[in-house]
Amino acid sequence: MKVRTAAAAAGEIWLGGLHVRRMGFGAMRVCGPGVWGPPRDRAAALRVFRRAIELGVNFFDTADSYGPHVDEQLIAEALHPYPEGLVIATKGGLVRPNRNAWDPDGRPEHLRHALDGSLRRLRLECIDLYQLHAPDPRVPFADSVGALADMQRAGKIRHIGVSNVSLEELEAARRVATIVSVQNEYNLGERTSEDVLAACQQLGIAFLPWYPLGAGAMLRSARVKSVAKRHGVSAAQVALAWLLARSPMMLPIPGTASLEHLEENVAAAALQIPAPELAAL
Repeated sequence: MKVRTAAAAAGEIWLGGLHVRRMGFGAMRVCGPGVWGPPRDRAAALRVFRRAIELGVNFFDTADSYGPHVDEQLIAEALHPYPEGLVIATKGGLVRPNRNAWDPDGRPEHLRHALDGSLRRLRLECIDLYQLHAPDPRVPFADSVGALADMQRAGKIRHIGVSNVSLEELEAARRVATIVSVQNEYNLGERTSEDVLAACQQLGIAFLPWYPLGAGAMLRSARVKSVAKRHGVSAAQVALAWLLARSPMMLPIPGTASLEHLEENVAAAALQIPAPELAAL
């Protein structure tokens, strides 16, 4: 069935001076199994990226660690030269010595090297939104964020974001640079970042919930399934609609390698769930 709604139905949000639709696309899942190596079907992966554009998505989230490097290369292969208004966000600060490892590396010299690699793979002269992927406990947090601020002043980064941070770390980052986005895990079943979300809403900072559909157990819960059945939609669509309704600063970035699931996710942009049902979730 063709999906006739578009990402625009979710409304829009400001990322610094960038205006994007509130239904984004997380590109991570397009890589090979375990977010390692190339996709099994490269042509199908490219079609997913292009279909997201057709559905009105104009915010893509990726990272140099996805693949590693594969995801950024695929985005450029599928979409370059980029359509007007497309905002590509990438991240640096995690390294993948093997398929099971996600190791923090927040050293300024590593972040400078990582950014240059992302610019090359994405075929860009400036990254719209560059995010520190995670704090590195071995490196002073201000030094990592400061490296991004230096690269922003050099014209390689338009806006800066942080990911996987506590409220205290967000406040520390804001003392070093202007932060326009936070990307933390958040979904129906994982809400430990409520304080960070509240701060983002108060400060006008976009909140990008990673793992927006959460664990499968949550999507199979009786409450979610009941709401989905009542509205004739999927549990995943209910979970995404709940996120959109949760805060005007919320920018979900569901990811998938499936055209069918992509269209299903974007259709959630138009789903309006009554307030009592939202509260029950």
